[in-house]
Amino acid sequence: MAKITGTATCALFIFFSFACCLPPLAGSLSFDYPTFRSEDQKAIKIEGNASFSVGHIDISGNNWDVRKSQGRASYSTQPMLLWDGHTGEVASFTTSFSFIINPKSNSSRGAGMAFFLASYPSSLPTGSAGYYNLGLTNQKDGAVAAGENRFVAVEFDTSNETEVSDPTVDHVGIDINSLKSVKTLPLPNFSLTGNMTAAIQYDNVSSIMSVTLWLGDGHGQNYSLSSKVDLKRALPELVAVGFSASTGKSVELHQLLSWHFNSSLEGKTATVVAPPVLPPPSSRTSSSGVIAGAVAGASLFLVVFFSMSAFLLRRRQNKKKREAKEEDMDSEGEVIMEVEFGTGPRRFPYRQLTNATRNFAAEEKLGQGGFGAVYRGHLRELGLPVAIKRFSNESSMQGRKEYTSEINVISRLRHRNLVQLVGWCHNHDELLLVYELMPNRSLDIHLHGKGTFLTWAMRMKIVLELGSALLYLHEEWEQCVVHRDIKPSNVMLDESFGAKLGDFGLARLIDHSVGMQTMTIVSGTPGYVDPQCLITGRACWNNYASLGCH
Repeated sequence: MAKITGTATCALFIFFSFACCLPPLAGSLSFDYPTFRSEDQKAIKIEGNASFSVGHIDISGNNWDVRKSQGRASYSTQPMLLWDGHTGEVASFTTSFSFIINPKSNSSRGAGMAFFLASYPSSLPTGSAGYYNLGLTNQKDGAVAAGENRFVAVEFDTSNETEVSDPTVDHVGIDINSLKSVKTLPLPNFSLTGNMTAAIQYDNVSSIMSVTLWLGDGHGQNYSLSSKVDLKRALPELVAVGFSASTGKSVELHQLLSWHFNSSLEGKTATVVAPPVLPPPSSRTSSSGVIAGAVAGASLFLVVFFSMSAFLLRRRQNKKKREAKEEDMDSEGEVIMEVEFGTGPRRFPYRQLTNATRNFAAEEKLGQGGFGAVYRGHLRELGLPVAIKRFSNESSMQGRKEYTSEINVISRLRHRNLVQLVGWCHNHDELLLVYELMPNRSLDIHLHGKGTFLTWAMRMKIVLELGSALLYLHEEWEQCVVHRDIKPSNVMLDESFGAKLGDFGLARLIDHSVGMQTMTIVSGTPGYVDPQCLITGRACWNNYASLGCH
């Protein structure tokens, strides 16, 4: 057996110590219960008066004669990794479930039920029955829960309790460590009765929790609610997910019929480093060592020499490129100076923007476009969350023209349905634009990706707000602004899913007295460009083709 030297032992110790300190890989939790069977009790923990029945779970019991009951049902096979203590990343999750609230009579309602996230494993608080505790807490009058008693919940409440500021008898609410909801949605009286389906989604980028409730068999009236929730601040790293319910002097049954849940945490992937390769004991003579040293020294000299030569040559080439770019930008200098000394967007120091994005960390990246990437940032000096568009260093002349066009156009526009340009930066061979941060990102994520389900009411609101922006651009501003690239990825959504039009890189200004304009190059995204524009090469003042109108 080979002898392990002290150096080898030290190297191996350092390697394995480093490997043990690597952050854990990304975690997820996913399960699906189309219905419930008795064997599901192995994976679902029931507490209090909760019990399994044929095809469903009775959350607060199944006895009409028991008052002031309380119960919970939670997934117990494994906890949900809500946030990663190494990376700070927070999980996204979606859950949908069907349930029944069955009151003994419409004149005698119980308290309601809730979906919750709480410390793992779930522990039903003693004394959490009553008209507003919902099996979530035994705190009174909206007191704030702490420690292991913390929770975040979506309540389907069937009682109006002034102690916790309930808006109506029937309502949906989002609760954060308190029974006083941070956001509520009043519902018509007696609407939370019978079969219902709900979907809850949390987006870790926007920190928005969205709730949609369908009454009846899922094809009836639906209601939506959303609110910003900082789950990392509200809850521990590992949580239980489940349902709770309670009743007071009046009785109602709360039955869970089906449950689907999926979470994902895209943490940083640990890089596995191979253990150090230890050289075998040398058997060469000292003279061979001298020769080897000389060869190594000469090789090192050549490597350093050619590296320095390549570095200096590259530096000279970069300097010429930078001067050429600055000359190109200076030809547009009239625009830059106008913005800088105006009352609109401001010029930001490059260092301030790198600090805001943690040096453009990959974790802050929101998306990638044709000429660069967009990053989430926070301007501490202004206390303002922002989105920073960073044009790539290899941006073409068209990319730099889009940069200048955006400053020239959007900095002069003021409308509630246009994305606000906060500032810009042209420094360190970088082109950057700073916008207000839109928590729900772009419309295409929700239409074609894994975003929030948009109800018809939400879609109609988005279309009307986009139309308001176009009316302003086409008719109400001093010149007609033709956007030329209206598409879902350029329609941004705020925290209440209000629409704002962005990305004016291809926009053109046309006097109101001028009709159609002939273009040398047709601009826009295929599929969203007016077909007549492709045929004739003439730009009409309207953008309606992008909306499906011709």
